[in-house]
Amino acid sequence: MWYVGLDVHTRVSSFCVLDEHGRKLFSRTVHGSYSKVVQAMESVKQPFSVCFEASTGYGWLYERLSELAQRVMVAHPGQLRLIFRSKRKNDPIDAGRLAKLLYLDEVPPVHVPDGRVRAWRGLINLRSKLVVRRTAVKNRIRALLRSQAIKAPRSLWSKAGLKWLSELSWPSDFEALSRDLFLEELRSAQQAIVRVEKVLRAEADRRPAVQLLMTVPGVGIRTAEAVVAHMDGADRFGRNSAVGAYFGLVPCLDSSAGKDRLGHITRQGPAVARRLLAEAAWQSVRRSPSMRAFFEQVMDGQAKRKKIAIVACAHKLIRCMHAMLRDNRPWQETLEEATLCAA
Repeated sequence: MWYVGLDVHTRVSSFCVLDEHGRKLFSRTVHGSYSKVVQAMESVKQPFSVCFEASTGYGWLYERLSELAQRVMVAHPGQLRLIFRSKRKNDPIDAGRLAKLLYLDEVPPVHVPDGRVRAWRGLINLRSKLVVRRTAVKNRIRALLRSQAIKAPRSLWSKAGLKWLSELSWPSDFEALSRDLFLEELRSAQQAIVRVEKVLRAEADRRPAVQLLMTVPGVGIRTAEAVVAHMDGADRFGRNSAVGAYFGLVPCLDSSAGKDRLGHITRQGPAVARRLLAEAAWQSVRRSPSMRAFFEQVMDGQAKRKKIAIVACAHKLIRCMHAMLRDNRPWQETLEEATLCAA
């Protein structure tokens, strides 16, 4: 068995090969795209294992290398930076380090979903960026109105409000041109969001797990699909507590000499899903007696702990979702559970 460490980039890549005893056999630089890297791997003696760092396009490369190598490991880039802290760094050295980790079976792995799930995640993230773009355009329109001391109607983004805005007279052609361009950009963003949500709705209808999570009070289709897409199967988490860490909702821990110091949440993992979970937690606190009781318990009557409490609720929410998917059962809530939470 040979062990191959691969440092991949879009134009120039390097790989290092170790023998069955961990001794370096040779290293090579590949000029070209990922397809050139796959062609270079065809010349490596069989059987071999390969390890590379997760980056853009890692899923495509993983699938192609799985057709050649006996084992393919995708390393977590954040944990690699913790393992290797050296001021001497280049592509061949990085490839050799990956090969050595592979030989020692110490690679910090990442989960590689199938191609459809990766595309699903990408579309969810695209919708989030489009919503941010739409919000930015709305803010620029409001700023333009304020610059001319024009009071906007409360329903500015309704059909009547947009018609009022399009017919509004301005002091000069400059403001009118800005208004027209902002409205065009707003329509473009809204049309794109509608198209994306139509495809996302069709995918959600084909997945019973999304419908299952929507039984949680305050959880809508956007949150449910993001959780299902990024969780990609409840059985891949050995412990329920690991789900919170995956979504970055657990606090940083500095433990030394028997003392534990907790900091802010790690914010690792999918940022879009974490943001949606926080939004759903607010709704769940309003709609679920047990979540409301848990929120008040963590807040402990102190207004300054409100944000801490809502993050704790988001953490509890994702762990409940994992249990629901694992056991294939909908949300169940009784008055006794709410009373126990309050106690």
